[in-house]
Order: sequence, then C-alpha cells, then structure tokens
Amino acid sequence: MKTDIDRKLRDFVGAKTAKTFADVLGIETVGELLRHYPRRYLKKGELTPFDELEVGDQATVSGRVKKVTVRSLDSKQEIRPDEVQKFRRHKTITKVVVTDGRNDLELAFFNQPWLVNKLTAGTAALFWGEVTMFRDTMQLKGPGTEVLDEEDLSEEEIERRAKPFRPLYPASGKLPTATIERSLKIVLDNLEELDDPIPELILRKEGLIGLREALQKVHLPETEKDWELAQKRFRFEEALVMQTILAQRRAVTDALKAVPRERTAGGLLDEFDRRLPFELTAGQAEVCDEIFADLARAHPMHRLLQGEVGSGKTVVALRAMLAVVDAGGQAVLLAPTEVLATQHHKTLTKMLGELAEQGMLGGAEHATRVGLLTGSLNAAARRTAMLDAASGAAGIVVGTHALLEDKVQFADLGLVVVDEQHRFGVEQRAALSTKSGDATPHTLVMTATPIPRTVAMTVFGDLAVSTLTELPAGRSPIASSVVPAKEKPAWLERAWERIREEVAKGHQAYVVCPRIGDEVKNAGDEEGEFAAGAEDEGGAKGKPRPAISVTQVAEVLEQVLGDLRVEVLHGRLPADEKDSVMSRFAAGEIDVLIATTVIEVGVDVPNASTMVIMDADRFGISQLHQLRGRVGRGKVPGLCLLVTDTWPASPSRARLDAVASTGDGFELSRIDLENRREGDVLGVAQSGRRTSLKLLSVLRDEEIILTARHVANSIVSVDAELAEYPVLRAFVRSALASEATDYLEKT
Repeated sequence: MKTDIDRKLRDFVGAKTAKTFADVLGIETVGELLRHYPRRYLKKGELTPFDELEVGDQATVSGRVKKVTVRSLDSKQEIRPDEVQKFRRHKTITKVVVTDGRNDLELAFFNQPWLVNKLTAGTAALFWGEVTMFRDTMQLKGPGTEVLDEEDLSEEEIERRAKPFRPLYPASGKLPTATIERSLKIVLDNLEELDDPIPELILRKEGLIGLREALQKVHLPETEKDWELAQKRFRFEEALVMQTILAQRRAVTDALKAVPRERTAGGLLDEFDRRLPFELTAGQAEVCDEIFADLARAHPMHRLLQGEVGSGKTVVALRAMLAVVDAGGQAVLLAPTEVLATQHHKTLTKMLGELAEQGMLGGAEHATRVGLLTGSLNAAARRTAMLDAASGAAGIVVGTHALLEDKVQFADLGLVVVDEQHRFGVEQRAALSTKSGDATPHTLVMTATPIPRTVAMTVFGDLAVSTLTELPAGRSPIASSVVPAKEKPAWLERAWERIREEVAKGHQAYVVCPRIGDEVKNAGDEEGEFAAGAEDEGGAKGKPRPAISVTQVAEVLEQVLGDLRVEVLHGRLPADEKDSVMSRFAAGEIDVLIATTVIEVGVDVPNASTMVIMDADRFGISQLHQLRGRVGRGKVPGLCLLVTDTWPASPSRARLDAVASTGDGFELSRIDLENRREGDVLGVAQSGRRTSLKLLSVLRDEEIILTARHVANSIVSVDAELAEYPVLRAFVRSALASEATDYLEKT
C-alpha cells in the first residue's frame, strides 16, 4: 500500500529544495514533511494599510525600513552596528522608522540591539502590535516583526504571511520557516491519496477530525480553534501508535508459557514471615498479593515494582523469590554493578539468617542458599557459585552481567528480579529467559526512581505496575538544604562542622562527589551521570570547571577532619577493597566515607545520619533523591547538604531548591519531567530525527494516553496483526523502525 505520504519530497518541491530538507532536517518524504509540525504560532492581526491605522487597535502592517538607530539607555550614546555585541547586556532602545511609500510609522524595540543589523534600511518586513501615539508620532507598542524574503513577494503572499495565526517551524538559517511553510503549501495543494491511520469509527467515537483536515488546520490555520483541533487529533494518533506497539507486546507475552509457581504453605516464605521483626505495610502486603497471583499463572509475569527510597521493595522482592523457591524453582536477582550485587547478597543473607544456610551447621529445617556470581570472583568461588546454580542448591542467585554468560546454567529458573531496570536492555534480560528451558521465567523489574503514573503508563505500558508509597515504620525524616559555597563559603565550613558534630554523637557521614580523580568527564561511568555545564553570574553558559573529585575532597578533609576515620570508595577500586570499605563502614569502623555514586542504591547503613553532596548541580533530580535516601534509614533523623557554586537565578539552583523543598519522590519526578524536554523523558533523541512522538506530552495528555490504551487493547485483542487496519499497521512498523522506540527497548 503506497500513497502520496510515501512519495519523495523532490516530486513536489524539486530536487534542490528537497536536498536542503534532507541535509538540514533529515526530511526526505512527503509524510515526514507533513509531520514536521509548527513549534508555535505567531498571533497577528489582518493586514492594515498605514492610512487606516487607529490608536488603540491591534494591527499588522507591511512596509520597508526607512531608518534604524540604536542607543544605550544608560549612557545615551548611539551604538554603531559593529558595536552591538559589546552592548548585548546593556539596556538599549532600537528605533525603526518604516514606510509604505506614503506614510511613516515608528517602532521602538527595547533591549534588542541586534535588530539594527537585521532591519537595515530597505528591508521589507511585517510588523504588528498596539497602535499608540507618542509626541504626535504614530507608533506600534511592543511590536513584533518578521523579515520578508528578499525576492519580490506577491500581494497574496504578503496577505497570507499576515494571517492571524502564522505557523513557525523548527528551522535553520539554511532552511528558514518561510521555505518550510511554502513547501508545505505546495504539498497540501497537490496531495491526492491520503489514508488515515485512525479508523473512521474511532474518529467519530472520539470526536476527532480526519487526517487531511488536520494537516490543513495544523499547517494553515485560520483560527486558534483550527490548530487546537488538529493538535488534539495528532496527539491521539501518536498515543494510539505507541499504545498499539505496547498492546502487541503484551499479547506476545501473554501467549508465552511459564511454569505456575503457586504459594506453598509451611515453607520458606511462611518461616521467613514468622521471623520478620516488623509488620509489612498495607502497601507491601497488597503488592505481594498481586505478585503471588501473577506467579500462579501459566503465563509469565511482567511486572514493574516502583517505590520511594526506603519503601521496602527488597522485602517484597525477597518474598516473591521465596515463594518461587517453595514451589521448586530458583530466583535470580540481577544488579547493574558489583558493589550493588554484593550489597544485595549481604542484605538477603542477613534478612534470611538461618534460612540461607541450607546444608550448613546451624541451618534451619526449611532453608536454601543465596549464591553470588560476579565477574571479579576468583576461579574457585566462581566454580562453586556456578555449580550451586546449575544443581539447584542455590535457590536464590544474586549477580551482575556475569549471570548472562552462556556457561551459567540453572536447574529450574522460575523468577528473574531486575534491579534498576533502566541499566539493562531487552537482549540482556532475554539471555536469562533462555536459561529456563521451554518455559519463560516470571520477571519482576524494580526501580527506586519514582515515576508519575502517566510516564509509567506510557513508557512501561507492556508491564503491570505496582507502586509502594508508604515508608516502613521507624524511618526518620531527612532535612535537606542548599549550601551556596561561592556566595557563602562559611556555609561550607559549617557543613564540615556538622559532620564532626554528628560523628561526636556516634553517627556516620557520606561525602559524595561526581567523579573519582583528576580525569575530566562529561558523563559518569557506572557510577551515574552528571551534567558538565556551568553558569556564570548572569546565568549564561560558560566553559565549565571540572567537577570536584573524590581525591580532591579527600585531600581537603585530611586537613579539616584529619582526626576522624575518613576513607574513600569508588567503582575503580578492586572488588575486595570495595567490599572491605563497605563492610567496615557498615560496622561503624569508618566515620566519613568519601564516595562516588556507587552508594546511590542498595547501601543500607542505619547509623549514617549525614550526607554532603559536592557539586550537587552536576546530578539530576532523581539521582539526588536517590543519594539522600542513604541517610535517615534508622532512628536518627537524616541531613542532606547540597553544595553548589551555581548562582541563585540559575536553572541549576532552581533544581536544587526543588530537591531541598520536598522529600516526595513522585513530586520531584514530576518537577524533573516538566523541566526536561519530552525527548529526554522518553529516551528519544528528537532533534533532527524522525520520531513518532512530537506533540504528545505524557504529563499533560494523560487522558488521551489512557483512551488510546483502551482503543489499542480492543483492536489488538481481536486483530493482533492489524490485518484489518493496514494504515495503522504501516505507522506502527514505521515507529518500530525508527529511533523513536528506543525508550520501549529499555523496559
């Protein structure tokens, strides 16, 4: 099925223009151009002749520049065009006199000195604003302007450019918005065959306009209502394509076979519950019931478990693993780093106690083994771990990517728990699925980064989602404050004093740094990422200084806190040394731990009360929230100090202020997503690339996404291959073939 949408752009606009579109925007087909939507609309009035202008009217005029001057409001001196750059931070006024050949009109632009080089004498342009009178001279107040092309324009073209809602497109100097607009008009005037991916029945039911009408209204609107109707339709279309992909994936998953793992009474799980020193929260009990119901099915569970830092996800995951062990299977916990895998192994072993000592002196009657498999194990330990996994002696195996190797086998793999799921791709998790024979293991993926419901529904739409919102009893509050080291250096000195005070009370502290040593990076390694940007006093981006490192801070604290027990921890230390440092810190033998983000997740030291995060502006909101979740894990109130050199008015400072203002991870996640580009939210690089998500906002368009999800489910439930919907099928295939679905591959 081939329509005009699939035709090459050169068939409509010529080879030269088509090449420019391909080179600048990567647009090669008619369909790609039609989906290059306006980024906004200029709101102007109907074109008014100069001699018909009346004071108080909002008007748009067409004229040529007669004279232009710019002067400084501070020094009153006139600024030459070649001096504009020097005055870009000064208060200026640019006065422009325009004429229609008979009458003149004066315009004043404040703090836009660069216009002196744009609106040169003789330049044809459109101007719009409120007509006012100043010193007997007619002016336009707060004017807007658009330079017309240098070539002669017809009156019809000028009239069209002056329409009330003129679209402005993502463009460049080589491909201005006027060329894009002109090319779109040519395409729209000559389109013949145009099939709609949204079925007619759904269009009527949802009150949406058809494709041809929507394209006309989004690119050539006559009224504000036009482009609003068009955008509503295209948002639904994007949501429908995305949700259809997810519905198809759910259908494939539901068709797979898994061994049911029903909960068994009187086994490991019951014994574990009996020994628990605390009661599960209502949320934990509810989520566990959901998981047990999934595990009992003959189809593989695919569930996302998300929750606040410290909400008790580990206990929930362990109970699921014990249920599988009771049912005769094995469970794997896959962690992204060796530090985290080791920490998980210790945590599970400690929580299970005698229940993790099968075959050992003192082991409980109902017991299993918890194995550990990482890349740095010595040969003997590796052989033992692999043998325990292959024989089934280890009911639970914790590990890193080493678990994915072909030679690692399991007796009966029933459950895969993936921690920090965003660090593992589909292929890596699929490698574990092949280790369970003909059946597919159940899968539980966990994230400690809270995700708003709309994002979870969009990005993880092929997973069932369980959320833990309550914090277990006994968790202490965490107070957070921003420490502006550049403005108030005494505050940083006070931060070190606070650490000393906490240590004197018998507590411990973390100091977190963005990097390890003297090497300069723009992004982190396995220990997280940080932005390398830095801002000057005016908020402008300048050449960033290197982020502060563990080694630099260690040198400083050797002088400031030299009498305390201070050590360092980072991902490049040998595995046994990392293990030793963490063990001694957990045992209270280290007062202050200077670390990178290896301590971001999984590290549990209840006695740690204080965290100082250096260059906190180099971390994202969710990562800062994760990091501070390492303190306040016991009965001692937590304190997190966010040290920064950024200035008060900068976006980076606003981000830190948001983190300091609330401990609600879901609220922080929403703030984070609202401040980031939609492409970043979904893991889609949208700039200059084809993508199926251009107008849809997962935070704003929750209702649209929900409706599209129901529609997609109803379609796929009766026609999984979309045989009856060939146009929708083509759009789905196009989305799957593009980089727009990278985010789906990470779920």
